[in-house]
Amino acid sequence: MGSWVNSAEVLGSDLPLELAGTGNRRAVLMAALRDAVRSGRLAPGTRLPPYRSLAADLGLARNTVADAYAELVAEGWLAARQGSGTRVAERAAPVTPAAPVHRPPAREDAARPVHDLVQGRPDPSVFPRTAWLGSARRALAAAPDDAFGPGDPQGRPELRRALAGYLARVRGVRAGPERIVLCSGAAHGLRLLAQVVGGPWAAEEYGLPFHRDLLASHGVGTRPLGVDADGARVDGLNHRDRAVLLTPAHQFPTGGPLHAARRSAVVDWARATGGLVVEDDYDGEFRYDRQPVGAVQGLDPEHVVLLGSVSKSLSPTLRIGWMVLPRRLVGPVVAAKGDREQFSSATEQLTLADFVESGAYDRQVRRMRQRHRRRRDQLVAALERRAPHVRVTGIAAGLHAVVELPAGTERTTVRAAGRLGLAVEGLGDYLHPGAESAARTGGVEAPARDGLVVGYATPPEAGYPEALDVLCRALSQG
Repeated sequence: MGSWVNSAEVLGSDLPLELAGTGNRRAVLMAALRDAVRSGRLAPGTRLPPYRSLAADLGLARNTVADAYAELVAEGWLAARQGSGTRVAERAAPVTPAAPVHRPPAREDAARPVHDLVQGRPDPSVFPRTAWLGSARRALAAAPDDAFGPGDPQGRPELRRALAGYLARVRGVRAGPERIVLCSGAAHGLRLLAQVVGGPWAAEEYGLPFHRDLLASHGVGTRPLGVDADGARVDGLNHRDRAVLLTPAHQFPTGGPLHAARRSAVVDWARATGGLVVEDDYDGEFRYDRQPVGAVQGLDPEHVVLLGSVSKSLSPTLRIGWMVLPRRLVGPVVAAKGDREQFSSATEQLTLADFVESGAYDRQVRRMRQRHRRRRDQLVAALERRAPHVRVTGIAAGLHAVVELPAGTERTTVRAAGRLGLAVEGLGDYLHPGAESAARTGGVEAPARDGLVVGYATPPEAGYPEALDVLCRALSQG
């Protein structure tokens, strides 16, 4: 391969990179990023552009940039977090003192956003403080002495019992408390499963990059499964896949439940191959137009893992999640977790147990469901009135909607939103880096669809109408 010279500075990314060299382009890009971190041109905490945007700016294949990011995450130069994108690691390689670097003035669209329509962030003002405090008092008063000693890595039995009853009643889950292992959230559960199960995994072509990066950092590669109106195309699974990561209740982020025939098919695949279905129950409780779709886990508890958390229904700061596991995986997962619980407080687990048993959790979910449905309806009405050229999908459940855009307009629309002080993400930010090269058959459209992923849960009540106004203005400019 000949010499390659390019610069991200001239293409809107404003990365202080000097990309020049011969040979493998991924290696050249990785070397440039390492050098920028080492010299201090990229400070710890600096957010890098999405791999799709940087690939377009540099004229590279998306896989090249995505692979470079993933390898640098594994090496410790970069860090990937849900909702925060890819950033320079806080404790990256020591920075060598260097002369001050002249930086251009901040751009208008780099200012702190005034309105936040990023998905997955519930409004912190609606946390049920009074009810939670009541549960905390009752839980502490009734707590046995061993609750204040070394923690059980499987989690407090009081919460496991409460969750077993709740999940059976609300999500159709078939499990007793002995199958439940508590964790600090879906990401922690994935990390433990990666250690125990190994790879490779299949994953929906649209999903959280953070989850794919997390699996990759533990040596588990993922390959994309196509997604259409009926959810993941599970007919693409094969015997080499050790597991498949799905969001059956409401495909994230495109929306829609996994079709009944595909639910049966993925369980048949797991039984035939010994594979594992990892069911991320993202948004499972927040369905607005009919009763929530039952969990796939109920079809075969010995071949499906259910992951859940309270990050959307209560608060991500609680750091409480759960895994409902096949019997054969309980011991290995607990062993991988360690001898003592280190991630979520026993007192918070006890409080949540009381919160569930008292019915307060059901009331909170109903309250949030009504609130989110009202927000969704406001979004749909505003777009119908002021942006009739776009189509809104994925609105039957969840905390976000997908606003489909004309081809080639996603990036300009996101930039227009930024200039207007609105934080919102493009659909392309969630596309699996391997999806571009996946073969398409049977008339299935290419995955590189243009759109916005619009979260409607975060803004305070008083600011939501203005946030929608800014969104409509951005759509008219994009």
